[in-house]
Amino acid sequence: KAKISGPLLDRIDLHIEVPALKEDELITSSVSERSQVIKARVEKARAKQLSRQSKPNNLLGAKEIDIHCIPDEAGLNLLKTAIARLNLSARAYHRILKVARTICDLSDEISIQPAHIAEAIQYRRHDV
Repeated sequence: KAKISGPLLDRIDLHIEVPALKEDELITSSVSERSQVIKARVEKARAKQLSRQSKPNNLLGAKEIDIHCIPDEAGLNLLKTAIARLNLSARAYHRILKVARTICDLSDEISIQPAHIAEAIQYRRHDV
């Protein structure tokens, strides 16, 4: 990560650190969501995006983000706090809103909630 420039990292929407599993975690089986269920949820979210704005969320421009990615008051306050504390760029702000919109769509909800904003911010933690 230290070898990649900040402006390049800023263009990547999701940053997830995946720690190595311990031996007992590898051996123990866990219950997980079936691929068909996930696929159906993703297809439904994508159809919702295409119906709402004729394109997927990742292709929204700045003006379209202002129309389709409006958080509620609490979400907006959370986002303002994150921008101030994490010193986020305008690009990061727009990417957080697009990711939050996608999380909202995957949750089959209509409006972006603070939980969606918080989750999207967590995917930008590299900026800290």
